[in-house]
Amino acid sequence: MPNSTLASSEGEVRGRLELGISVRGGRSVGSRQFHEGALRVLRPHYLDASGQVCYVMVNPGGAYLGADLFVIDVEVEAGADLLLTTQSATKVYRTPGSFAEQRMTIKLGEGSRLELMPDQLIAYREASYQQNSRIRLHPTSSLVMAEVITPGWSPDGAVFKYLEVRLRNEIWIEGTNGAKLLALDNLLIRPPANNVTGMGFMEGFSHLGSVVVVDPRVDQSLADELDQIAKDFNAYTGVSLTGTLAGSPGLVLRSLSNSTEELNNLLGACTGVLRERWYGQAPLNLRKY
Repeated sequence: MPNSTLASSEGEVRGRLELGISVRGGRSVGSRQFHEGALRVLRPHYLDASGQVCYVMVNPGGAYLGADLFVIDVEVEAGADLLLTTQSATKVYRTPGSFAEQRMTIKLGEGSRLELMPDQLIAYREASYQQNSRIRLHPTSSLVMAEVITPGWSPDGAVFKYLEVRLRNEIWIEGTNGAKLLALDNLLIRPPANNVTGMGFMEGFSHLGSVVVVDPRVDQSLADELDQIAKDFNAYTGVSLTGTLAGSPGLVLRSLSNSTEELNNLLGACTGVLRERWYGQAPLNLRKY
């Protein structure tokens, strides 16, 4: 995959996690695992009889601070199936001097699957955060990512006190002549200094949810169906399709609301349709709380 330059916090690597998943005995298992610093995973478990393995990422430090850098590398080998989530919300506190950053590299092999379902990202007062993900897929692999961004509490009750949140996803599809870029999903939320919200800044909403799907079964009818599902929720939602590379198209859903719970329910309903239709699995119920 061609290299691209990512902004660097030039901070200390506070946590590093490497996780490899392969198939053994008819189910997915962890075949490679390494962690150091403030990142690790809990013991793997299985939510149903599908063979999909679930890993939970943990940050014992509890939060991201200024100049913190967290590096995550995930590889799902051919035919393997991984559900990756977090133990709790990712909290970004004040970041004086430099932003906090997470860099994630994901590689999906032939016929593999990854569901990336972290808890919400909470950006608190004077927080600046960058999340850079490079994802390389085989044309037959399946990727579903869902995430919610919410502002943290501030003493004066104001909604937007964080400085900036950037989420960048590079999605590459492998081909006979190397990997090609399917989509560059670049999201920037930079609240106005005067804390005024409304038309022009998140349409007056405070929370944002997104789902990214890359799978050969994505098409316009699925986009229309998810858009229809979203109408049952108190949120402002849009769905769009990417182009197609090597028979693998993508879909991006963005939703604005004033409630983390509402967005979690909306994203859960959309991803639940994919789980049931494509894999015969029930909607996720991770029971963390």
